[in-house]
Amino acid sequence: MSPSPSSWIPRLDRDRLAILPPAPAIEASDIADRVRGMLLGVAIGDALGNRTERMNPDERAAEYGYISGYLPSRYAGGRPAGTPSDDTQLTFRAVEQLLADGAVDADELAFRIANDRIFGIGRATRDFCNALRTGAPWWEATQVSAGNGALMRIAPTVLPHLVSGGTQVWYDTALSAAVTHNDPLAIASSVAWVALLWRLLDGDVPESPAEWLETYVEVLRVLDQGQTYETRVHQGALAHWRGSLSDFLDTHVRDAITHRHTVRDTGRAWYSGAYLLETVPAVMHIVAQHGRDPQEAMLVAVNDTRDNDTIAAIVGAAMGAAYGTAWIPTDWRDGLLGRVNGDDDGRVFELADAAVARFVR
Repeated sequence: MSPSPSSWIPRLDRDRLAILPPAPAIEASDIADRVRGMLLGVAIGDALGNRTERMNPDERAAEYGYISGYLPSRYAGGRPAGTPSDDTQLTFRAVEQLLADGAVDADELAFRIANDRIFGIGRATRDFCNALRTGAPWWEATQVSAGNGALMRIAPTVLPHLVSGGTQVWYDTALSAAVTHNDPLAIASSVAWVALLWRLLDGDVPESPAEWLETYVEVLRVLDQGQTYETRVHQGALAHWRGSLSDFLDTHVRDAITHRHTVRDTGRAWYSGAYLLETVPAVMHIVAQHGRDPQEAMLVAVNDTRDNDTIAAIVGAAMGAAYGTAWIPTDWRDGLLGRVNGDDDGRVFELADAAVARFVR
């Protein structure tokens, strides 16, 4: 039995979402290409990174050198090819749900997430799937987790709203995130990310590093006021730092951008794992510092972060929304097998085309 329509399940005060202005209808003439770029960017970033996920960047460089293309994959007969992990799978399962139902349906999204094997599944999503498979409704199976498993799959939430805009996109984003990660930071960071993607899809690409950061933080500040999280850092200036994500971005990430610190160096200071207090600073440092060069942004994400497939997938969504598909190197596009569930070659491309046909008019 579903909760009553008046119930608000996400662990983020609904009144905070009401403060956000309506998203304007997208007017960019090349929106179809931008939507394709956003979706393909997720799959390409994931595929570039997932063979070396969780490696320390220095160790990765010592073993693989500078990664600029797909690595050999046992899932492709040992040849270099772009194969998926959970970032691609869950993003495109969300696309499938939207195509089937026309709007975010939490019950259907939960079913699609848990209904088939997930490659490289994160702990919170795994625990959610296990709980859902016992018969629990999604709002009981969901996890209170500040991991990046919701943020990595959130981009498709924009699709049903592109033509009309409005405020419902914020509520749908909160609900979609809460299906698996019902944590205030997971929800707030996802809504702020969708707000940034919306601006990029409309062709309004920030012109300076500071503007990239501020575009994200101005929304996040509204949503995460009073939230307190602690770093996993045990030594140095950020040891046991406590505060909100917006505070962290406003101080430490802004300082890193101002002084042009490298992403690899800042990753040593605050880590770059799957915890949102690490993932979001890494993503925002990358797009702020390299957002005018989408190929470079992707390669920095792949080579210089620890949770590199997810960070590259998130960065890829932004670069595709900002620049469409023209920037994507031929070998990245041609080498992407386009799988979602393991043996369905080309499915990613089919779903991207279907999303454009359904939601872009």
